Amino acid sequence: MFNKNYLATAICCALACQSVQAEEIENEKDSKAEKEVIEVIEVKGLRYSLNKALNIKRQNLQLVDAIVSEDIGKFPDNNVVEALQRVTGVQVTDRGAGEVSTVSIRGLNDVTTTINGRNIFTASGRSVALQDIPASLLRGVDIYKTRSANLIESGIAGVIDIHTQRPFDFDDSKVVVAARAIRQEEAGKSDPNISMLLSDRWQLNNSGEFGALVNVSYAKTNYRDQSITPGAMVPFVTQAGGGGFGPLERLFSGWQAGTEAGLPSAAGSTMPLNGEEVEYYLARDAIFGADVTGERKRPAANVALQFAPNDQSEYIFEAFYNGYRNEQTTSLQFSFADWWGDAGSLPAPVLFPGTNIIKERLVNNPYAFTSGDSLVGKTDSYVYALGGNWEISNNLTLNSELVYQKSTFEDEFLAMRFDRVHHQIDVDFNDSDGLPALTYIDNPATEIDESDITNPELWNVAQMWDNGSERQGSALTWTLDGEYLFEDMGWLQNVKFGINIDNRKAYESSRGQDSWLGGNLAQHIADGTFGEDLLMTSSGFFSEASNFNDSWIVADADYLFGNTADVRNTYGLTEQALYKNFEIDEKQTSLYVMTDFATEINGQPLDGQIGVRYVNAKTDMTFNKKSDDSTSYDDASVSSVLPSLAIRYGITDDINLRFTYGETLRRPGFADLNSNITYFEDVTNIGYGTGSGGNPNLKPTESTNIDLAAEWYFADTSSIYGTIFKRDIDGFVIGFRNRQYYAGDADIDAGDYVVSQPDNASDGELKGFEVGMVYFPENLPEYLDGFGIQASYTSLSSSQTLALTDDSGNVVGETESDLPGVSDTSYSTVFIYEKEDFDMRLSYVYREAFFNNNEAALFANPLQVWRRPETSVDFQLSYDVSENMTVTFDATNLTDELTQSYYGKGNQNTHNFGNAILSRTFALGVRYSM
Repeated sequence: MFNKNYLATAICCALACQSVQAEEIENEKDSKAEKEVIEVIEVKGLRYSLNKALNIKRQNLQLVDAIVSEDIGKFPDNNVVEALQRVTGVQVTDRGAGEVSTVSIRGLNDVTTTINGRNIFTASGRSVALQDIPASLLRGVDIYKTRSANLIESGIAGVIDIHTQRPFDFDDSKVVVAARAIRQEEAGKSDPNISMLLSDRWQLNNSGEFGALVNVSYAKTNYRDQSITPGAMVPFVTQAGGGGFGPLERLFSGWQAGTEAGLPSAAGSTMPLNGEEVEYYLARDAIFGADVTGERKRPAANVALQFAPNDQSEYIFEAFYNGYRNEQTTSLQFSFADWWGDAGSLPAPVLFPGTNIIKERLVNNPYAFTSGDSLVGKTDSYVYALGGNWEISNNLTLNSELVYQKSTFEDEFLAMRFDRVHHQIDVDFNDSDGLPALTYIDNPATEIDESDITNPELWNVAQMWDNGSERQGSALTWTLDGEYLFEDMGWLQNVKFGINIDNRKAYESSRGQDSWLGGNLAQHIADGTFGEDLLMTSSGFFSEASNFNDSWIVADADYLFGNTADVRNTYGLTEQALYKNFEIDEKQTSLYVMTDFATEINGQPLDGQIGVRYVNAKTDMTFNKKSDDSTSYDDASVSSVLPSLAIRYGITDDINLRFTYGETLRRPGFADLNSNITYFEDVTNIGYGTGSGGNPNLKPTESTNIDLAAEWYFADTSSIYGTIFKRDIDGFVIGFRNRQYYAGDADIDAGDYVVSQPDNASDGELKGFEVGMVYFPENLPEYLDGFGIQASYTSLSSSQTLALTDDSGNVVGETESDLPGVSDTSYSTVFIYEKEDFDMRLSYVYREAFFNNNEAALFANPLQVWRRPETSVDFQLSYDVSENMTVTFDATNLTDELTQSYYGKGNQNTHNFGNAILSRTFALGVRYSM
């Protein structure tokens, strides 16, 4: 039950608003007592959307942050992910293709996304790409950092629950039309983002009330991503040679790849080679640039029908669709830098001072290629829900829902390579703050200019790849939830109970073939093997930010897709059918029971929840192996009991203390369960082949979560809050290498293979604290009245245990590492100014350097890839032209940031890796509502 002090504060906050619109705030799965109507007076504007979000945080027994739409059809950012980066404890990363795509809650990216409480997914995955859900369809977003027993148990990081609009959200009819033009600076194009909402409700003669809503959205985005990357760092013998190796010869053996620390980089470091200690250099094996352009479209629609025949019952039907269309072209320029060639005639390489790391060198006769790659992807996802809630008696309420969803993803990939052996290259692996430089050098002994890599006479026609896939997932889910209110039970208020039965099906199919042609590119064009429009020349690469070739010649993707059959035929290939790799059928049953309690200590309220959730999942798996057309079967059954506890104590009317305990889990991805192993023969003379596959014996990753929080609501629209938390995580699924003997087949030779498979081979711990504030000062001078600030700070500490293996895949020990994706510190500051019909927001978001991922173990040295600190500066402005019309302007990444990475913690100056331009975006929009 709401405490009177809480209720009074909420009403006082609401009365501060200047124009009114009554809205009933309720949580559909909270107790009937918690469904008492609070009349919140809502207006347009940043200040009051923040106030409403604070009220959601204050009233919920769990630790919840919220984002609320400032007005109908006006979510505060281009997409949900960008809006989340300002939430306390939330970090975002992987900005590319014109948007941010990855969300972490307190450093963990295992986040479950629900729409109106329903678990959703894309294709055969267990989660949804959050950026695929248009912001224009949303009413608000709740970010659950802790979990009660009635909430979905998956997602060890938390749950993001998205709320769409419903007709009963409005007093009567509503029409909203919005349009925005968004310009990606690097792409140089402006694209539409349009949406429309139509809603109405009607009183039926003696039959209750009926409401209908349709909300549609369409967004188109042209994007361009550009990146420059030096390759893996590997050892080379010095110019003096030794151990049977020549000057600057690359070492494929005698060292262990995939170690976390990497090989020693001090000047004069040695390694044993054929019985003697030999000095070595560390240098990159390649350098490459990628220019990615694309066009993405996202249609979406939401339909909601509500019917309330009387005050004791209500029924709802909802249909939600989101689509994804992407046409992407990659123009790749790649040159190896590992051929020792006539190394004796070359000048000595330039080293980083005090190290054995090569910074700059000349390379004779390196093999190089360009590649024109085209990827076309398509997703269609549908969710249908039919449900109702009933007040059976004054004490008992029930609600139930039947949900069906289906999601399909399809893609096609075509690529053609041109290759050559260059005369010579001059490469500086770290020319300027992580950016490498590359120069192709002409051979003066020939008539042709070898430095002009746009000349087709220099290139040969090499490989072609023709791949495709289809992934599909579906689910039928039934839920029943109930609540019984106690009378005269003292501090116990109710008992809540429920059941969730979910049947998931998923499969993945793929096809893939490749072939090599050979012959001079210019000659193939001249004799008509290919049309002249096969060729495309990249231009304007990486602007003027680096000393890297800005143009080269590649196969045009439009030509490849427009002439696919002819190109296949030229390569001796035919069209391939998809081959089903695996099929999964998973049946999951969840049961929960919980109770709310409330009492007083020293006249101040103490309330909370205690509950338990039981989950059982039975999985039947079918795996098909194309190499021998065999089929295997497996099954698994896993049960978990997940207790939860939440306690809230009001020290004063405005200060709350909270304690929560809960257990959550993450189920392995369906693809990770595939028992088939793909083997690759030893082609680099390292002494063994390699392989990769899944593991049907994977168990869920489990997390035990403890939070202690304090909140001070010191003014009508201002608050300070903080949380100390800890997560103990068991059974992380990580790639685990082991040595196996494979008997061979028609395509692969028998022998030893080091196989990488996922396993529950790591445990971890995450702990830290977060603080946040929303503050609108009072009694400011007239010209400053309306100024406010929203700020947050998060400090994290993480660790996980990892098994150490030798180059044969044998476990030789254990080490400790940071958890991937965890920045030690991150913070955001948002300056807000709101005055009459005008509001503005300027936000700055920062996260410290963090361990992002492990590189492929075969070459990694060191193993870990770290990201440099990331920042984002965004600006938003809106002006109410009239009561019904608002114009908006938005800009993201105003400081034109780069995303940069490097090998190994603290090695950003010597072990630089990826460098990618992040495009700025600018948007101008208008919204009309009535």
